[in-house]
Amino acid sequence: MDGVEQSGPGEQARQAEPGRRAEQAGRERQAERPGQAERDQQDQQDQRTVQDRQAGEAVRAAARADRGRRRWRVLKISAAVAAVAVVALAFALRKPSPVGHWNGAEGHADFMAAYDRAMADMPRAAETIDVRTGFGFVRAYRYEGSSDRAEPLVLLPGRASASPVWADNLPRLLEIGDVYTIDLLGEPGKSVQEAPITSDADQAAWLDQVLAHLPEKSFHVVGLSIGGWTAANLAVHRPRHVATLTLIDPVYTFSNIPIGTAVRAIPASVPWLPKSWRDSFNSYTAGGAPVEDVPVADMIESGMKNYTLHLPQPSLIDEKALGRLTMPVLAILAGESVMHDVEASPEVAERALRNGTVKLYPNASHAINGEHPNEIAADIAAFLDAR
Repeated sequence: MDGVEQSGPGEQARQAEPGRRAEQAGRERQAERPGQAERDQQDQQDQRTVQDRQAGEAVRAAARADRGRRRWRVLKISAAVAAVAVVALAFALRKPSPVGHWNGAEGHADFMAAYDRAMADMPRAAETIDVRTGFGFVRAYRYEGSSDRAEPLVLLPGRASASPVWADNLPRLLEIGDVYTIDLLGEPGKSVQEAPITSDADQAAWLDQVLAHLPEKSFHVVGLSIGGWTAANLAVHRPRHVATLTLIDPVYTFSNIPIGTAVRAIPASVPWLPKSWRDSFNSYTAGGAPVEDVPVADMIESGMKNYTLHLPQPSLIDEKALGRLTMPVLAILAGESVMHDVEASPEVAERALRNGTVKLYPNASHAINGEHPNEIAADIAAFLDAR
């Protein structure tokens, strides 16, 4: 077997090695394929999760935007409703005139009928006087008293009440001397405002002009509620005709009106609200007394409904100004009044008035003049006799 090379076992093994390596690599690649498939499947699942999350966020964003649009529509509708309400309220409470005025002919007639019914309870006036001032015409009535006292009384009523509010007081007051009653200018009554009243000084000026027109030189000025403030304000600004002051449960004089009363007064001042609201407030100020079918109360309610005031807010009279008053002052205060601070007012009056006399009626309401007409007359008579 010359010329033929025979291979041994080692050579055979070397020849077979490349095939084994190729077979091993194939098996390894086969082993790798399941892991790669799992990774590919996981990648696809992760991609779907991301897509689902993005889709969910888009849906939520769309929902938020829709809620925002709905909320904005609600806000716009609410704002429109509020604007309409404000305009309606402004229209209802508008003051087209710079002076106090009647809201219409029918309302004017209604008040005048109530005024005349309430005046029927008054004594007959000896004289009716209309005084022209720089702010309008002021109605005054003169009543002849049974005394020869030289200086007459001048009575100033409360808000919206005019001269008839003194019906219960006049019989006894006429025993003291002659009496004038005045319908406040700019308030419901028979006075007619023609020019704006813009300050406390204006309030004093028109009243000073009225007193200057009357034949007497000086007067015992008696004021009730806002009439008490008007009397004190006159004495502060224009005291020349004021012999004495009597302040019957005055507002804005020794303390401010309590906040609770001010809040309750708001609906009572809206003319188109029911009459029962105004009656309720008037009863509240009168200590809960019924006010239905009472002539003076009916007149007050009609004035609140049918007349628009255009007056400045009264200023609380300063203690120093009260201390500068030289004329004698009688302060009659109601212990159950809701129109001032019943604890502070007597203290301020005692402290501030250097020539003052303070009388407290513990159980009286703000309607003190109708509750205690005889006591008030007796206290005024004693106060004047002691001068």
